[in-house]
Amino acid sequence: MIKVQLKKPRYIIALAVAVALGFGLGATGWVFGESSHAITPLPSPSEAAKTPRLVKIPDFSPIVKKYGNAIVRISDSDTKIIHGHQGFFNPFPKNSPFFGFFHRLPDYTPPENEITHAIGSGFIISHDGYIVTAGHVVRGMHHIMVTLTNHHAYRAKVVGLSVHYDTALLKINAHDLPIVQLGNSKNLQVGQWLLAIGMPFGLYNTVTQGVVSAMNRSLPHDDQYIPFIQSDVPINPGNSGGPLFNMRGQVVGINDQIYTNDGGYMGLSFSIPIDTAMRAVHAFEQHQKLNFGWLGVELQSVTPRMAQALHLPEPVGALIAQVVPSSPAAKVGLKSGEVIVAYDHHPIYNISTLPPLVGDTPPGRIVAIGVIDHGKSKTLQVQVGEMPQQMLVAADQQSVDIRRLGLRVGTLGPKEQQKLGVDHGVLIQSVYPGPASFIGLRSGMAILSINQQRVTSPEQLAHLVKGLPSNTPISMHIRNHHGSIFVVITLPTQ
Repeated sequence: MIKVQLKKPRYIIALAVAVALGFGLGATGWVFGESSHAITPLPSPSEAAKTPRLVKIPDFSPIVKKYGNAIVRISDSDTKIIHGHQGFFNPFPKNSPFFGFFHRLPDYTPPENEITHAIGSGFIISHDGYIVTAGHVVRGMHHIMVTLTNHHAYRAKVVGLSVHYDTALLKINAHDLPIVQLGNSKNLQVGQWLLAIGMPFGLYNTVTQGVVSAMNRSLPHDDQYIPFIQSDVPINPGNSGGPLFNMRGQVVGINDQIYTNDGGYMGLSFSIPIDTAMRAVHAFEQHQKLNFGWLGVELQSVTPRMAQALHLPEPVGALIAQVVPSSPAAKVGLKSGEVIVAYDHHPIYNISTLPPLVGDTPPGRIVAIGVIDHGKSKTLQVQVGEMPQQMLVAADQQSVDIRRLGLRVGTLGPKEQQKLGVDHGVLIQSVYPGPASFIGLRSGMAILSINQQRVTSPEQLAHLVKGLPSNTPISMHIRNHHGSIFVVITLPTQ
């Protein structure tokens, strides 16, 4: 033990000398490699300057100068009421005899209302005023206003809107407008530079940049038909609908959304590929129906335990939970319990990979589908069908403004019906200053009946409201996540 303790300081001293010697050699232009005899000379400053760059620092200013004026601000000319309190609310006005009862409840907190203006971005694609933006930007807007960078403002109309592709085409009455150049998103590669121009928080021509993080990214919600471009380009409130440029100054995507826990930017941005968006735009321009491919299967994810139970080598593919009778899938013999692992020679890694491929397939085309059934693989040839009209109507139906109520309402889809526990009614999408806001109605609620008449659609509700008397108490049956309640509303003169 004594010998070991004596040798240890000598070892440290020897090591210190070696390190010092290494630094000394480094100062004269030499460094040690991994072994004592693998030494590499450092290049001189002049030699280092001659080495060609593998990556050039991008300069985006030419893109901004050339196409910045083709970016527009999209806003709602009307005000919108946002209810900050999401809990219990008092459904009665202050002059109601029932208001005091609800106001004195221990859990009651008065809602804090905020009047806001919806803001988004868009870009001009034709000199005569056609503008592309994200569908969710204008969905729910009452009076759409488009403002150019020269601050000229125009009223805009919606030519078409697809919920499945979250793409909208607008038209303003203007001429000789600057336009963007469209590119091809299929040429994008991970790591390439991107530029976004938009109106975050209403600030004109704000530029952000980043790189492509991933391609063909699927998201597990209403946008299942979009193969998103994932990037780290900062997308902030008001950026939605603006263009995503490549280094050639071509629009390759529409900025759509971010993933965040607290509303702040976290480096995960998702944009709609321009190829996908323009498929919808061309249909809108020609006033044609936008068709989507359809197999007629309900799918679920393949978990590791499920893969083991289904005799799969790994948890990949899309598990068929149910096959719609008489659908294209049913006609070729696809069955529940089988796993789709390939579609039209594209591998299916998970459940979200399949819908964009199927939706983008022209109806009537025959494609090969790879399936694993009880551990055995097989290939089927299926003729892709057309998505049933009722499925398209449920998703893409335009909302209806009922100004006499101060509401914008839309179809109450199957998901909302199940969530609220109802089988009829309409969904409140926006609340404007008026009778509805006065009694505390807000977006997300469902209107089940008015004047003791059952409400079945937005158009039917609008028709009923037209025939109701003015300045007369009218009963309205409302449903939210906390339950149902009848309220009284008084309508103004038409």
